[in-house]
Amino acid sequence: MMTNSIITHPENKAVTEIVFVKTIPSLGVFELRPIDLDADIPLLHNWVNREYAVYWGMNGFSIDEVHDSYQKILEKTDVYMGIFNGEISFLLECYNPEEDSIGEYYNVEKGDKGMHILVAPFEKSIPNFTWSIFTVILDFIFCDANNQRVIVEPDARNHKIHLLNKKAGFVFQTILDLPHKKAHLEFCTRKDYYKALQA
Repeated sequence: MMTNSIITHPENKAVTEIVFVKTIPSLGVFELRPIDLDADIPLLHNWVNREYAVYWGMNGFSIDEVHDSYQKILEKTDVYMGIFNGEISFLLECYNPEEDSIGEYYNVEKGDKGMHILVAPFEKSIPNFTWSIFTVILDFIFCDANNQRVIVEPDARNHKIHLLNKKAGFVFQTILDLPHKKAHLEFCTRKDYYKALQA
C-alpha cells in the first residue's frame, strides 16, 4: 500500500510560501504555494493557450488578458501553483460556491468547497501522475476540517476528467446549462474520498 507523508504549515506561509507538502515515496514530492501573478502568468499563458486546455476557456488570450483574468479570479478564489519535484506542474483554484455563480444552480451547504484543476502539458508520461495530483489536492482541501464536500462542474465534453472524478469518489448529480458551458455537477464528501482511496 502506498504511504504518504503530509505536512501543512500555513503559519509559515509568509516565510516559505509553501502551504502544503505531500510525499509519495514511489513518485516524489508535491508542494502547493500561492500563485505569484508576476512570476507565474507567463507559464500559465503558455498552458491555457494549448489545445488540451480548451476547457479552461482561455484559448487565444494574450498574456495581459490571462493576467487580468487571474487578478479578477483572486478577488474571490484562492489560487495555488502545484510543484512536483521542484517543477511547477499544475494549478489549483479553490473557491466558496456561495460567492460563485455555481451557487445559483444548487443548494450550497456549509462546508462546501469548489475546485478547478489545470495540469501542465506533459514533457514525458509519468504513470498515474494526474491521479497523484488529484490525491494531493483533495488531501489539501480535506485537511481543513471546515471543508466537508468538494464541488466540481467540469465541461460535459471532458470525458477524461469525469473518469478521474469518479475514481476519486465524486458522485454525478446532474447536467447544468451554465452560461459558458454545459457542465456535470459532481460532489465528493470526505467519506466518499477516503472510501475511494481504499477501493
